[in-house]
Amino acid sequence: MNDLTSNSIPDRPALEVAGLQCGYDGKVLLKNLNFQVRRGEIFFIIGGSGCGKSTLLRHLVGLRTPTAGTVSFFGESFNVSDADRQREMLKRIGVLYQGGALWSSLTLMENVMLPLEEYTPLSAPERQELAAMKLAQVGLSGYEGYFPDEISGGMKKRAGLARALALDPAIVFFDEPSAGLDPLSSRKLDELIVNLRDLLGMTCVVVSHELASIFAIADRVIMLDKTAKGVIADGDPRVLVKSSTDPRVREFLGRGEDAHQPTSPSAALA
Repeated sequence: MNDLTSNSIPDRPALEVAGLQCGYDGKVLLKNLNFQVRRGEIFFIIGGSGCGKSTLLRHLVGLRTPTAGTVSFFGESFNVSDADRQREMLKRIGVLYQGGALWSSLTLMENVMLPLEEYTPLSAPERQELAAMKLAQVGLSGYEGYFPDEISGGMKKRAGLARALALDPAIVFFDEPSAGLDPLSSRKLDELIVNLRDLLGMTCVVVSHELASIFAIADRVIMLDKTAKGVIADGDPRVLVKSSTDPRVREFLGRGEDAHQPTSPSAALA
């Protein structure tokens, strides 16, 4: 077990947000956010354009400092920790950025090795062996020597995921993972996320507006709203689409009835 979970308060959520306020240059974009993500959960942050999904993600992964409130991982507050402890905590958080964020001048193996070089004392052969294993986990065995411009968009996403998994994170954040992918590639990526969650026991936090992915693999969602500047729904999307009393929630989740299938994370892999 990695040090983020082993040093944490037992039975606390993987991620806990309390009274969080996010904004830039004195402008408040999100306020009084309160939610928890359970360990091992596939948790989606959803909502329309401009509602603050990406802004929230930047605050959750430490790229931005909130103007109020706290972000805690496994019962330990990131905000109040000193710089050294924050660095240790960030080692156990993986991020798959929307475009993959791969270095075009490096091979896939070299891209995956970057966090290993920065954060571990492993030797070069050990880093290569571990990077090859991570690429194999996402279905890219045999592509270690390829450059990003030599592979498809879906493969780039998987290579970015391999790098996000390099340090065996307890939590992996996904920024619009299906963006730019065709439906088949998107479905395969969804299946991969579920498989890796089941295999590695990691917690997944996904920012997305893709209904197919939301209904296929989300255990739970929170929905953000631009006008409310906060959360207007929290729950199973398959329940919210039918029973929410908020028309904004029903309208967003009700777009395209076909996107409601399959109706459970396990069904996505059938």
